Amino acid sequence: MHVSLDGFAAGPNREMDWIKLDADLFDFVGKMTDNADAALYGRITYDLMEGYWPHAGDEPNASKHDKQHSAWYNKVTKYVLSRSGNAIHNAKIINGDLAAVIKEIKQQNGKNIMIFGSPSASHALTAQGLIDEYWLFVNPVLLGKGIPVFKNVAERMNLKLVESKSFSIGVIGLHYAKS
Repeated sequence: MHVSLDGFAAGPNREMDWIKLDADLFDFVGKMTDNADAALYGRITYDLMEGYWPHAGDEPNASKHDKQHSAWYNKVTKYVLSRSGNAIHNAKIINGDLAAVIKEIKQQNGKNIMIFGSPSASHALTAQGLIDEYWLFVNPVLLGKGIPVFKNVAERMNLKLVESKSFSIGVIGLHYAKS
């Protein structure tokens, strides 16, 4: 998840125009998606993703990243946390007992499950201790207010720094795991 230096995942109006991206960061994230065969989203983020990624790689001016991520997006199993429970095209809905459903998904054969953005979904998963690892991409900006990356953490959770990666655009990637 991208995060401002002062801890926000998005601005007060969900704006993300402050996020710095370049080919190196896209290549790095591409290696991460190679190790994942499931994606988990909140409803708002899923709607944004579904509006862009299914056909992004088919566009005449598609970048290498657009082609690769579009192909990955179209083949992975998508899960969407949604309170409404209404059916969503091309995704499985998760509502009800979040912990039980996530534990069941984790027990299935396969690769990693990735969460892209989705602050509300991340808040719910973190509150129940269901996220095993965090990748935070710290951007060199102070927003002052917005949607926090961490909210309503039920209890202290100790994390271990697994690795860090510095990008030439000023972004620092921090990989933490539960300790």
